[in-house]
Parts: sequence; C-alpha cells; structure tokens
Amino acid sequence: MNLTAYWQGMYLMTLYIHFRRIIEVSKDTNFASLVAGILVESGTPGGNNFKGFSPELKFPEAEFAPYQNKNFEWNPSGSGIMWKAYNFPVFLLSENSTLALLEAATKNEKSKKSYTSDVAEFGLVMQTTKSGTHDSESCLREETCLPLGGYSVWSALPPINTSTSQKSKPIILAVTSMDSASFFRDKSLGADSPISGLIALLAAVDALSHLNGLHLSKQLVFVVFTGEAWGFLGSRRFLLELDQHSDAVSGLDFTLIETVLEIGSVGKSFDQGVKKFFVHTTEAASISNQTLDALKRAQDSLKTENVKISVASKSNPGIPPSSLMMFLRKNPDSSGIVLEDFDTAFTNKFYHSHLDNLSNINASAIAAASSLVARSLYILASEKNEINDSVLTAISVNSSFIDELLGCLLDCEPGLSCDLVNQYISPSAACPSHYVGVIQGEPSSSPYPGYVGDVSRFLWNFLADKTSVPTENRSATCPKHCSGTGELCIRGETDGKGVCVISSTRHIIHLLHSSSIRRIGKDSWALNRKKMHSIRYVPAYSTRLKFESDMWKLLPTNSSDIMGAADPVWTESNWDTITLRVYSVQHASYDRLILLLGISVTVAAYIAIVITRSVIRKALKRD
Repeated sequence: MNLTAYWQGMYLMTLYIHFRRIIEVSKDTNFASLVAGILVESGTPGGNNFKGFSPELKFPEAEFAPYQNKNFEWNPSGSGIMWKAYNFPVFLLSENSTLALLEAATKNEKSKKSYTSDVAEFGLVMQTTKSGTHDSESCLREETCLPLGGYSVWSALPPINTSTSQKSKPIILAVTSMDSASFFRDKSLGADSPISGLIALLAAVDALSHLNGLHLSKQLVFVVFTGEAWGFLGSRRFLLELDQHSDAVSGLDFTLIETVLEIGSVGKSFDQGVKKFFVHTTEAASISNQTLDALKRAQDSLKTENVKISVASKSNPGIPPSSLMMFLRKNPDSSGIVLEDFDTAFTNKFYHSHLDNLSNINASAIAAASSLVARSLYILASEKNEINDSVLTAISVNSSFIDELLGCLLDCEPGLSCDLVNQYISPSAACPSHYVGVIQGEPSSSPYPGYVGDVSRFLWNFLADKTSVPTENRSATCPKHCSGTGELCIRGETDGKGVCVISSTRHIIHLLHSSSIRRIGKDSWALNRKKMHSIRYVPAYSTRLKFESDMWKLLPTNSSDIMGAADPVWTESNWDTITLRVYSVQHASYDRLILLLGISVTVAAYIAIVITRSVIRKALKRD
C-alpha cells in the first residue's frame, strides 16, 4: 500500500504523550480513518515526569507460566500496546529524519496561510496485506510470510566426547537469551533485558576458560537461546530436540540435567555502591538450595566488590518470565534458579522498549553478576573437597572485556564492526539489533550460512574458542585439516583459513569465508555441506510448525501439549525496504484559484480578440 500523510505541526508530540494516546487514537474510528501513518521522534524523552515506557504486557508471556496467578504484575510499566492491532503504520525516525520533519512541521505551523505544505509519504508494501492473508496459517499457505525464528547455540566445558562409552556426567546447565522485542522491529536492543545477562554469561565463560587444568566432576553446558521474546521459541524447540534425540543436541540428555542456572536481567543491580541480586528459585528445594549455597559462597569470595544476594520474596507467585518456565512446564520437579536484578517487579522501566539501550545499564553490575556466575558454576561442577578460596579468587572476570562487549552488542559505534567480533566473523551490518528475525529455508543443524544472524555466528565462534581444548592442528588452516574426532574450524569467515579446535559447540558455517559463501550460493551449499564436519545449530521456531515440501505447514493443536496450545505461531510478512520522503505540495484551494484565474484570463482574452477583430473590420470597410 502507498500511504500518504499530510504532516502538520499539531500532530508532532513527545514520545511519552504519543504512546499514551496511540490506543485511544486507534479506538476512535472516525479519527483513525484520517490517520495514514504516525511518525515518532527519535531520542529519549526527558523531564521528571517520564518514569518509564514499556509496550509489553504487565505479565509478559503469562500464558506460558507454570502457575495459576496470571494477573501478577512483573512489569508495572507495561502498557501492552505492542500486542494491539492498528490500521495504520507507526515509524520510528532516525535523528536526522526527526530534525528534517520537525523543520517541516514547524514551517507548516508558521505558514498556515501559505499556499504550500510539506507532506510525508510512506512507501510500504506488505504482501500479507496485499494478498489478503491476515493470519499465520493463511499467509504460510500462500507463502507471503515466514515464521519468526533463528538459531540458538550451545557449548560444553570441557567438550563432550560422544564417541566414548564412558558414563555421562550430571549436567549443570547455564542459560540466557540473545533476542529482545520492541514496538519497533529494528530497534530491539534489549540492553538490560536480556543482553546484560548474555554479556555476563560470556564473560563468565571467558573467566573459566583461563583456568589451567580444569577438572570437573560434573558437565558444564552453556546455552544461549533465541526467540524467547516470542513465545519462548528457542527453549521450547531445544526441549523438543532433546526429546527427539536429534543431531542438534547430540551428547545431551534431559534426564542428566541436575540444575539450571539462568542469567536474566542483571544490568541495573547497582544501588548506592552495592550490587544487589535476587535469586528466584523453583520448588525443587534440595538442588535449588545447593545452587543458592554456591551463589552465597561465590558472594563471600567477592569480599571487596560489595555484592549482595537475596532470595526473592515468597509473595511472588513463582519464577519471573524466563526460559526456566519451559523446563518447569516439561517437568514440574525441575531444579533451577533465575538470577535477576529485581525482586517482585522489573527494575527495568523500559522492558521490551527501544529505550532499553546502553544508557539503561551499569557495566560494574554486569561484571559483578558475571563473577558470581563463573564462581558458582565452578563450585557446582567441582567436588566439594577440591574447592578452595585461592581457586575461586583465580576466577577473575575481565571488566575491559565486558566494556568491549557492550560496545559491540549495544552500540553502532563500533557495533558489530568491533575488533572482538571481527576476530571471529565478517558481520553483515555494524548496528546491532536483537530482534529474532525469520527462519529461512529448511531448519537444520547445518543451515546455509546466509540464513544465520550475525550474533548467532559470533556466539558460536566465541564459545567454540573459549570452551575448546588444544589440538595438534591448532596452527593448521581448515576445514581440510580438521579431521580429528570432535575437531571443528573457527574464525573461518575472517580470513578464509581459520584454525582447528576441539569443542562441543553446536553450529556450522565458519568453514567458508564470507565472500566464498556469496560466491557458491545456497544451492551449492546444500550439495556440499555433507562433506564438512557435523557441527550444528539448534533451530529455534514454533513447535507447531513443520517444514515439508519446501514450505511451512501449521500443525493442529495437541490438547496434551499445553505450551503448544498457548503458542500463537508468530510470522512476519514478506516486505520491501521502508521508504519515507518529504516534499511540498500546493493546497487544493490555491489550485482552484489558479484554475479560476486561468479561465478568467482565457475568457478575457477571447473577448478582447472578438472586440479587436470587430474594430478592425469596421476600420477596413470605411477605407
């Protein structure tokens, strides 16, 4: 559709006022019919009256909660407007566009009697709108949309050897997520929720990787889910893959998971010099208490860092919105904790908002959380008699590394063009966005590289590097020299060579340089991928979808699958690049005036010609 909106100064309002009224505007059908589109200024609203903005619900994804109280307000700032349907598009402007349109609006306001006005025109084509397919089932059938999804990543420390008959160890599962949501698709940074938790886990993995001669009695497994903001796509699919014993989770067994330690929002725990964290626990008391004891011992070892851990209030109905909910849905006796920077309500006043950016978090809080996680994981995975204070002190988180990750994952400068990311991959764009995106092609543990997001590829390379063990081929180029058991190639995108390591990280794609990927195309990749190592992703998409005969099909709901029944199956329409242009037009009244003057001049000229001809004829007759 081609939407044209006449831009008047009166329609320009602050972000806070605008979002308070957007639902009222949509409900007023007479006024809404006159609205072709809404433009929102960039920037953070100022003033003391702006206490927060969250377009999410007050209980995000309540339908997946493993308890009855679905009215609890975890997110008091939530308005729920991102889940409403609107008959007009809403665009967030860039800073430059904001200045240009403010100038145009001001000009219109000052020159109300002028014969021209500046107008804004949107160019937006949504195939689902064009074809009349207004729900996921119909648009998937007509192939005018794609399912939301992506690829989660998991890795183990030390690497899991699936070829041995040795008895598997109990698993300590450390999880977090990489995706966020927002009212605006491409502005889903999620600095506090969930990227602060992601950075804390990456820094913890980095700290543990520097321990020499790491011997653990239990298996550490790190999982970074994607799609969690859209019905917990990543964790639900991960659990289904475990049930099916698929290649994507080879070496893992759900029955061996002893406990889950999830790192949630930890970027706002800094309060008057003290880093306060809250532990939300499941009802599996014995194992959860062991995890809590490990966290408290880790806290005691951080004596000089003013870190305080508290158990969340018993008045809470259960754990907050988190991936751990899905584990409890699968097995109510699952043991686990969620580490957060809040007790009974989110401290993040911009949850799932484009305003949850770098200015909304504190690097020292993330560093403290990372230290807690790293030391707690070591305590949980080690024999009790092997743990001493000197070893815990040696597990030191690199604060400079955290600062670098903040710049890479939450800012456009340097963004994904930072040195750290460029050590591992060649990103497709500099500015990061943590929107889950859509899953393209057939979901696989070895997908076509062009279908994988930058952040997932970076995480795979990073985790493969940090959780790897030395190999004789470490200095060799790959993939042809990575022929040993468990060997894989990392950093292959950056120089086309890469290095061989032994790791359990599940992923693929780094065996080719990015230019080579573009050169061979997806068809050649499909033919040649079997020649490469069996390194896999974990696909993240709705458990109610099946890819068959080169198209997506929606499976009927299963009454025994509570989570599947709650799954709305999110899809995104196929669409082209959004365009916006501003230009001047003349008022219709002025056009009518010009037409009237033109007609008048024409009539006057005709009369003058007639009179002149008559005069000339009379003059000639007299002669």
